[in-house]
Amino acid sequence: MRSSGFLWIVIAIMISLDFYVFQAIKLVSQGASPKWKTFIYTSYWSVSLAAVIILALLPLLHFDSWPRNLRNYVFATILGLFFAKLISCVFFLVDDLRRAIQWAVGKILFRNTEGENLSGEGITRSVFLSWLGLGVGGTLFGSLIYGFSNKYNYQVRKLQLAFENLPSGFKGMKIVQISDIHSGSFTNKKAVMHGVQEVMNENPDLILFTGDLVNNKATEMGEYMDIFGKLHAPMGVYSTLGNHDYGDYANWDSEDAKRKNLEHLKSIHGQLGWRLLMNEHVVLERNGSQIALLGVENWSAKARFPKHGRMNLAYPGSEKYPFKILMSHDPSHWDAEVRPKYGDIDLTLAGHTHGMQFGVEIPGFRWSPVQYVYKQWAGLYEEGKQKLYVNRGYGFIGYPGRVGILPEITVFELV
Repeated sequence: MRSSGFLWIVIAIMISLDFYVFQAIKLVSQGASPKWKTFIYTSYWSVSLAAVIILALLPLLHFDSWPRNLRNYVFATILGLFFAKLISCVFFLVDDLRRAIQWAVGKILFRNTEGENLSGEGITRSVFLSWLGLGVGGTLFGSLIYGFSNKYNYQVRKLQLAFENLPSGFKGMKIVQISDIHSGSFTNKKAVMHGVQEVMNENPDLILFTGDLVNNKATEMGEYMDIFGKLHAPMGVYSTLGNHDYGDYANWDSEDAKRKNLEHLKSIHGQLGWRLLMNEHVVLERNGSQIALLGVENWSAKARFPKHGRMNLAYPGSEKYPFKILMSHDPSHWDAEVRPKYGDIDLTLAGHTHGMQFGVEIPGFRWSPVQYVYKQWAGLYEEGKQKLYVNRGYGFIGYPGRVGILPEITVFELV
């Protein structure tokens, strides 16, 4: 009942946005011929009403039974339309407020209630702001549609990481990190296999996976076992759990069913040949030297995410090793617990944010909406002698695409 009420609230908001945006469309198309006006208006309302009708009929359309690919694209398109119109309306609102203030000042001070002359030469502020709002909204929607093609566009990022206390036997060691596979979102096995081959082409000494193997259920890995089973390295493949791996976002018949799902997921790591680290550490040896690799379950400083991670279990015994790497899915763990309490953790590897799968990354400038939630959200961060790297994610969830923030395979060389 609650979900139905929420759905109708969303529909009401969408319809309100539709009418508000339509006023701007009428304004900017006032000089068009009647034929063009008919075409523009018909196109706009056809798309807008189709989105509203689909939303209204969702309970009757058995949306969950649709093919995953179709379901993802329909959902993302409707969501894209919503946000594009919402952003556009910000500009229209600015113009309406400007005109309201102008009207009020004219009425009170000059007894003049006339608005702008739309038939004069040049472009009025209202027309300019309408075009600007429609342009920004259209660009946002267009970029989201374009982003569908980027979801398997894996980027191999290579970094050299220098540590004064790195044992000589580990100098030149190559580590590949992947994170956030989200196998439940995949629809193209060939593309996913290409990403795995990209990993293997790097000939890594060690592969580390930092959580979120699935969206919700262990069974999502079924058709991808053969692909991810190809990941191997001389020093092994190690993994840990992310927030999605616990099944917290799915409906279960019972707590026992949810618990069995988690146990099944843990066993999958083993079937793949990966060593799942559950609040523990292992010792890595290379060329006569030793370092510690720690892995904790998901631990987040954000209230809505779980704190299963136990550093007090993973850390003891690792003190005697001169260099330590920690795998912890959520980057908020670094500032909240790792740095304040474990100052000798040299390198922390995380994921989780995906860079929100949307943003801008160009030389000298980087932005994503996720930065207003996470201080560390993509790439390398350093505080004193400690380093954190946040992987942008191998897979995707929700929005079946990537805009600006592309899927990542990270290659570290320790020097």
